[in-house]
Formats: sequence, structure tokens, C-alpha cells
Amino acid sequence: MLPKRSYLLNAAYSWIADNDMTPYLLVDADQAGTIIPREFVKDGQIVLDISMSAVRNLIMDKSGVSFGARFGGKPMEVYVPIQAALALYAQENGDGFVFPDEEFPEEAPEPTPPKKGFTLKVVK
Repeated sequence: MLPKRSYLLNAAYSWIADNDMTPYLLVDADQAGTIIPREFVKDGQIVLDISMSAVRNLIMDKSGVSFGARFGGKPMEVYVPIQAALALYAQENGDGFVFPDEEFPEEAPEPTPPKKGFTLKVVK
């Protein structure tokens, strides 16, 4: 089964944004593949403001969350693998979702080559 975290993340983000609140993403900074500003990590975690006014080119898909932002005045491209996203909540009232523990596939399986079958030929 596909992990449900990416679906919950998108739903929570939409709900928070539709209510004119600020979405904060809690991230496990120690997950492999996480690209974040390390100088702001505390106790192995970081909270990121992912509102449209704080980031540019926000992409949330099944593999993770990516966006560009400025930290301490310096631009940075951020990437959070989906398994590193721990919670998404509204800054204003703390309401949101803590994502359940779940199994994540190591990598997508290699596609199998198509079986040889019918072929097309150019007929003149």
C-alpha cells in the first residue's frame, strides 16, 4: 500500500490555508535525504513555515516536500522526504495533524521490461 502521510499532509495544508492560518511543518532533521538549514535544528527537529508568503515553488508529492526560502537572509532550496514530515499544524492555534507511524518503501521497484509480443512494421 502507498503510505498515507502525503495525502494527509496535502489535506492538512489545504485545510489550514483555507482557514487563513499559517501552516508549520515539523520535520525530523535526522532523516536521510533531508535538506534543511541545519543551524536552526533543535533536538533533532526543525519547524518550517510553509505558507505561500514564506516559500516559493512549494511542491508536496508522494516523495516529499520541496520549496525555496530564505533563512537568515540566505536563499536555500529545502527538501523534506515524506517520512521526515512528522506533523503539520496551524501556527495560530496549534490545530493540525501528527502523522501516524507507517512503513515506507525503500525505493520504487524497477519497472519490468515489456514482454515481446506484437510489433508494428512499416508497410509501403
